Amino acid sequence: MDDDFIERVKLDFPELKFRNGKKYAFRPPKTIILGPPEPFSELFTLHEVSHAILGHKDFKMDVERLRMESEAWARARELAAKYRVEVDENLIQEQLDTYRDWLHKKSRCPICGLTRFQTPDSVYRCPKCDL
Repeated sequence: MDDDFIERVKLDFPELKFRNGKKYAFRPPKTIILGPPEPFSELFTLHEVSHAILGHKDFKMDVERLRMESEAWARARELAAKYRVEVDENLIQEQLDTYRDWLHKKSRCPICGLTRFQTPDSVYRCPKCDL
Protein backbone atom coordinates (compact mmCIF):
# COMPACT_ATOMS: atom_id res chain seq x y z
CA MET A 1 0.00 0.00 0.00
CA ASP A 2 1.18 3.47 -0.82
CA ASP A 3 2.44 5.19 2.35
CA ASP A 4 1.23 8.53 1.04
CA PHE A 5 -2.29 7.12 0.72
CA ILE A 6 -2.48 5.87 4.29
CA GLU A 7 -1.02 9.12 5.63
CA ARG A 8 -3.71 11.12 3.78
CA VAL A 9 -6.41 8.88 5.22
CA LYS A 10 -4.97 9.25 8.73
CA LEU A 11 -4.93 13.03 8.34
CA ASP A 12 -8.54 13.08 7.14
CA PHE A 13 -9.72 10.79 9.95
CA PRO A 14 -7.60 11.67 13.01
CA GLU A 15 -10.18 10.09 15.33
CA LEU A 16 -9.36 6.65 13.93
CA LYS A 17 -6.57 4.36 15.09
CA PHE A 18 -4.74 2.26 12.51
CA ARG A 19 -3.05 -1.02 13.40
CA ASN A 20 -1.39 -3.71 11.32
CA GLY A 21 -2.91 -7.18 11.42
CA LYS A 22 -3.50 -10.42 9.56
CA LYS A 23 -6.54 -9.16 7.62
CA TYR A 24 -8.42 -5.96 6.99
CA ALA A 25 -11.05 -5.33 9.65
CA PHE A 26 -12.87 -2.71 11.66
CA ARG A 27 -12.88 -2.98 15.45
CA PRO A 28 -15.48 -0.65 16.93
CA PRO A 29 -15.51 2.00 17.86
CA LYS A 30 -12.49 3.52 16.10
CA THR A 31 -9.80 0.97 15.16
CA ILE A 32 -8.95 0.02 11.59
CA ILE A 33 -6.86 -3.12 11.13
CA LEU A 34 -4.67 -3.00 8.03
CA GLY A 35 -3.97 -6.37 6.48
CA PRO A 36 -0.93 -7.32 4.44
CA PRO A 37 -0.35 -5.52 1.13
CA GLU A 38 -2.38 -6.84 -1.78
CA PRO A 39 -3.62 -5.47 -5.11
CA PHE A 40 -6.67 -3.73 -3.59
CA SER A 41 -5.29 -2.72 -0.19
CA GLU A 42 -6.43 0.87 -0.57
CA LEU A 43 -9.99 -0.16 -1.41
CA PHE A 44 -10.12 -2.56 1.56
CA THR A 45 -8.80 0.22 3.80
CA LEU A 46 -11.52 2.59 2.60
CA HIS A 47 -14.13 -0.09 3.21
CA GLU A 48 -13.03 -0.49 6.83
CA VAL A 49 -12.83 3.29 7.31
CA SER A 50 -16.39 3.44 5.96
CA HIS A 51 -17.60 1.11 8.72
CA ALA A 52 -16.12 3.52 11.26
CA ILE A 53 -17.54 6.72 9.78
CA LEU A 54 -20.95 5.07 9.37
CA GLY A 55 -20.93 4.19 13.08
CA HIS A 56 -21.25 0.44 12.56
CA LYS A 57 -20.88 -1.48 15.79
CA ASP A 58 -22.80 -4.68 16.16
CA PHE A 59 -25.89 -6.32 14.79
CA LYS A 60 -28.68 -8.38 16.26
CA MET A 61 -30.25 -9.72 13.09
CA ASP A 62 -27.94 -11.42 10.59
CA VAL A 63 -29.47 -9.53 7.67
CA GLU A 64 -28.24 -6.34 9.38
CA ARG A 65 -24.68 -7.51 8.86
CA LEU A 66 -25.24 -7.77 5.12
CA ARG A 67 -26.84 -4.30 5.16
CA MET A 68 -23.82 -2.85 6.99
CA GLU A 69 -21.42 -4.46 4.53
CA SER A 70 -23.38 -3.05 1.58
CA GLU A 71 -23.42 0.41 3.16
CA ALA A 72 -19.68 0.29 3.83
CA TRP A 73 -18.92 -0.69 0.24
CA ALA A 74 -21.17 2.12 -1.04
CA ARG A 75 -19.32 4.65 1.12
CA ALA A 76 -15.97 3.15 0.07
CA ARG A 77 -16.90 3.83 -3.56
CA GLU A 78 -17.48 7.50 -2.67
CA LEU A 79 -14.19 7.73 -0.78
CA ALA A 80 -12.36 6.01 -3.62
CA ALA A 81 -13.22 8.90 -5.92
CA LYS A 82 -11.75 11.35 -3.43
CA TYR A 83 -8.52 9.35 -2.98
CA ARG A 84 -8.31 8.31 -6.65
CA VAL A 85 -8.44 4.63 -5.76
CA GLU A 86 -9.53 2.14 -8.40
CA VAL A 87 -12.89 0.52 -7.66
CA ASP A 88 -13.26 -3.07 -8.79
CA GLU A 89 -16.98 -3.87 -8.85
CA ASN A 90 -16.29 -7.58 -9.29
CA LEU A 91 -14.19 -7.57 -6.12
CA ILE A 92 -16.91 -5.76 -4.20
CA GLN A 93 -19.56 -8.22 -5.35
CA GLU A 94 -17.30 -11.15 -4.48
CA GLN A 95 -16.86 -9.71 -0.99
CA LEU A 96 -20.61 -9.18 -0.60
CA ASP A 97 -21.22 -12.71 -1.90
CA THR A 98 -19.32 -14.11 1.10
CA TYR A 99 -21.95 -12.50 3.37
CA ARG A 100 -24.84 -13.47 1.10
CA ASP A 101 -23.62 -17.07 1.05
CA TRP A 102 -23.11 -17.03 4.83
CA LEU A 103 -26.65 -15.71 5.37
CA HIS A 104 -28.16 -18.21 2.94
CA LYS A 105 -26.36 -21.15 4.56
CA LYS A 106 -27.25 -20.01 8.07
CA SER A 107 -30.92 -19.52 7.19
CA ARG A 108 -31.36 -22.89 5.50
CA CYS A 109 -33.28 -25.41 7.60
CA PRO A 110 -31.06 -28.44 8.30
CA ILE A 111 -34.12 -30.71 8.42
CA CYS A 112 -36.19 -29.82 5.35
CA GLY A 113 -33.99 -27.34 3.44
CA LEU A 114 -36.49 -24.46 3.40
CA THR A 115 -35.31 -20.93 4.10
CA ARG A 116 -35.86 -20.08 7.75
CA PHE A 117 -36.61 -16.63 9.16
CA GLN A 118 -34.81 -15.01 12.05
CA THR A 119 -36.87 -13.73 14.96
CA PRO A 120 -36.03 -10.51 16.84
CA ASP A 121 -34.36 -12.63 19.55
CA SER A 122 -31.91 -13.87 16.84
CA VAL A 123 -33.36 -17.40 16.67
CA TYR A 124 -33.95 -18.99 13.28
CA ARG A 125 -37.35 -20.62 12.74
CA CYS A 126 -38.47 -22.87 9.92
CA PRO A 127 -42.06 -22.30 8.69
CA LYS A 128 -42.41 -26.04 8.10
CA CYS A 129 -40.49 -27.68 10.94
CA ASP A 130 -41.09 -25.21 13.78
CA LEU A 131 -44.80 -25.50 14.43
